[in-house]
Amino acid sequence: MDQSTKNMNKLIELNKVTKKFGGITALNKASLHVDVGEVVGLIGDNGAGKSTLIKTLVGVYFPDEGDIIIRGKKVSSWSALKAREAGIETVFQDRALCPQQSIVWNIFMGKELTYPFGFIREKEQIREANRLIREIGFTSKLIDAESPVGNLSGGERQGVAIARAIYNNAELIILDEPTNALSLNETQKVFEFVRNVKKSNRSVLFIGHNIFHVYDISDRFVILDRGEVVHNFSKTEISSPEELMKIMRDTVRKN
Repeated sequence: MDQSTKNMNKLIELNKVTKKFGGITALNKASLHVDVGEVVGLIGDNGAGKSTLIKTLVGVYFPDEGDIIIRGKKVSSWSALKAREAGIETVFQDRALCPQQSIVWNIFMGKELTYPFGFIREKEQIREANRLIREIGFTSKLIDAESPVGNLSGGERQGVAIARAIYNNAELIILDEPTNALSLNETQKVFEFVRNVKKSNRSVLFIGHNIFHVYDISDRFVILDRGEVVHNFSKTEISSPEELMKIMRDTVRKN
């Protein structure tokens, strides 16, 4: 594969990005990329800079130094709007769902399909919501687009949030602690959703504290420590989650 092909396979790239807040350097020449159709696990202790990195990716922060590159092209200015236009969506821990409303309402809220005079195309929304939830892995016949989100399990709610991101034309879905406080069974549901996202040639940045979860689902691991990307490993280079944990512990001790 030549260099130009490699660059085109990179959906987004941060190149030596630095972000400072007063006298505090939150990111220090951090470089990270996510390829098309790849699941990247981002790990690091509290205070490692993960939140700042995420907010930079989604356009909340503009780097003080360094470049943001989208599909091989450097971006001259960066904002939340440009990040959305580039297909970057974030699913936060709280998922920002309304439990009292249906799945279809949660997917389309704020972006409803309407007729010229503003009436909502309800049947079309229901068909599209059903297609989306089946695409990402909902298999139960007891769940459809009109099911209340409040009746869903934690893992299933993650699925609804992911379906909403796909409806918003996401190419990169950032999952912030998606398995936090979930049972083993619910975690496996989230993993299945992520695998189906990958099958559709979309990318996922999977952020988590549970190294076993990150190891199971990721193709590659990026370790962040005090604002610096200190390691970038393919899964083929790491034999087990225990080895990944040891690398993290040794990195912290050395610094």
